[in-house]
Amino acid sequence: MRFKTIIAATGILAALAAFAALPALAQAAREASSSTPICVNCHEKAVKTTMLTAHGARNDVSGAACQACHGDAALHAKDPLKNKPPANALNVKGATAAEKSGVCLTCHSSTRALAAWSSGQHRKNDVSCNDCHSIHGTPSASNDKMLKVTDSTTVAPYVTTARQLAYKTCLACHADVRGDIMKPSHHPIVEGKVACHDCHDPHGALTPVMLKAESYQDLCISCHADKRGPWIHEHPPVMENCATCHTPHGSSHGKLLAQKPPALCADCHPGGHTHGIYDGRGTLPGVNPGNIRFEGSGCVACHRQIHGSNAPASAFGQFFVR
Repeated sequence: MRFKTIIAATGILAALAAFAALPALAQAAREASSSTPICVNCHEKAVKTTMLTAHGARNDVSGAACQACHGDAALHAKDPLKNKPPANALNVKGATAAEKSGVCLTCHSSTRALAAWSSGQHRKNDVSCNDCHSIHGTPSASNDKMLKVTDSTTVAPYVTTARQLAYKTCLACHADVRGDIMKPSHHPIVEGKVACHDCHDPHGALTPVMLKAESYQDLCISCHADKRGPWIHEHPPVMENCATCHTPHGSSHGKLLAQKPPALCADCHPGGHTHGIYDGRGTLPGVNPGNIRFEGSGCVACHRQIHGSNAPASAFGQFFVR
């Protein structure tokens, strides 16, 4: 009986201690929520959409969501006209791109994705985080990166998610690429199978076009591994720069070729390199086509292993025929 009494007393004391702590907890909650409730009085739409984004998901309804970026909300609320948000607040008229991005970097600077931001072309060209990201949110199930796009079912039945529509964010500045990705031969960007950020790192890279690799070769073969080699007979453009022959965004010629052969080949193999192929003279050692002419045939009609060949020299491997 005495044992039960001790247990009961202990339970009562614990309850009293918890009850006594309630005012302190309530005060902490009020302090934590002092930012957003003030903001929502005037900025209801921005606050509500923010709470539905990745930023909102990391905070409660109060969070530090607003004043973490915009400064002391209470001071601003006392006199909205006099006490304007600080100069480093996002989307504030007059703030520089560096100031806007600086607010984001307060939290995001330690992420691996932003390791090369300072050396990237976007930063050097005064692009700020909120040029691509909707800081207050464009709520959608797939838009975890808070890009300035929304899910859509109107573009095409196979293009619906924010990732698949991310290219629209890029086209807002890179309008010159719009025509290329709509050409007959193109990477399936508008189809939603490839995204701009699969090849480019928008947050910064050491290459001028912000590639996610040190060279075109390293980038291209990450998907086109069958062109990697190594080959017994290597075609120099494959080893040096895939963009010598291909245009990565789109082309009017098949296989993303910059020009149609033989014009493309003639850029590097002019004049005598055709070895009489168009006037019926022999082209390969031991081969004499006589009166056979090749008008209308492109170089790749014979040189089919154009990326490289493992065929022996006796089988004309060095000419990429096999």
